Amino acid sequence: MGEPAQAGAYRYCENVVRSQARNFSYGIRLLPAPKRRALSAVYAFARRIDDIGDDHHAPAADRLAKLAAERANLADLDARPSDPVLVALSDAARRHPIPLDAFGELIDGCEADVRGGCYDTFDDLLWYCRCVAGTVGRLSLGVFGTSDPGTAGPRADALGVALQLTNILRDVREDGTNGRVYLPAKDLARFGCTLHRDEAGRLTDPPERLASLIRFEASRAEEWYATGLTLLPMLDRRSAACAGAMAGIYRHLLKRITADPIAALDTRTSLPAWEKAAVSAKALSGIRR
Repeated sequence: MGEPAQAGAYRYCENVVRSQARNFSYGIRLLPAPKRRALSAVYAFARRIDDIGDDHHAPAADRLAKLAAERANLADLDARPSDPVLVALSDAARRHPIPLDAFGELIDGCEADVRGGCYDTFDDLLWYCRCVAGTVGRLSLGVFGTSDPGTAGPRADALGVALQLTNILRDVREDGTNGRVYLPAKDLARFGCTLHRDEAGRLTDPPERLASLIRFEASRAEEWYATGLTLLPMLDRRSAACAGAMAGIYRHLLKRITADPIAALDTRTSLPAWEKAAVSAKALSGIRR
C-alpha cells in the first residue's frame, strides 16, 4: 500500500472522528499528527463496530453477521485495500503496539447488545463495560505509549469503564426506548425502581428513589475515574492531555447528571462546545479537574 493511499485512508478516519466523535475529538486533536492519525484509525474501526450493534432497524441476524465479518477482517487487515479504515488501522498497528485482539472483546460486547443482554449485578455490567469501553482505553494506550504497560493497562481499562458508566447514565432514556436497561437489576431492586414509563413517557418510579439510584451509580463511576486518572502521569504530555480532555468532558457530564438526576432521566445531558473546549485547554495546560 503506497503512502498516498495511506494518507487518504487516515484523512478518512480523521473525518469520521470530526463528524461522529464530538466528545473524543477534543482530546484526539491534542495529539501530535502521527498519534492523532493512529488513534483516529482506532476510533473509526471501533465506531464501525458500535454502529453495527446500534442499528436497531436491521434484523439481529444481519447485525451478528456483520459483526462476524468485522471479526474476520481483524485477522487480515490487508485483505481489503479499498477499505480506508482497515488500511489506516493496518498501518497504525505496524507503527504502534496496538492490541488488536481488544477489538474482538469490543465485538463480544456489541454482540451482547444485539442479543439483548441484561445485567443482574454490577460485576455482570462490569464485563460489558470492559468489553465496549475498557478495550478502547487499552487500544488508545497502544497509541499513547508507556514505559510500564503492565501497570498502565488496567488503569486505561478503568478509565474506559468510567466513561462507559457515564454513557449509561446519560442514555437511560434513549436506551429505554430501544428496550435496553443497563443498570444492574439488583441495584434497581435495592432502590425500589423499575424504570418503567407510562403512556405519556413519564417514569413511574418515585422521583426521590430515582435520584438516589442515579447518584449511587454516579458515585460508583467516580471511583473508576479516580483509578483511571492515575494513568495520566504515566503518559507523555500530549497523550496525557488527550486522555485528560476525554475524561474531563465525561466527568463534567457526570457532575451535571449528579446535580439533577431527574432532568438527566428526561433529557440527554450534553455540554456546550465552549465547555468542552475549556476542559481540553485545561488538560493541555496540565490542569485536571
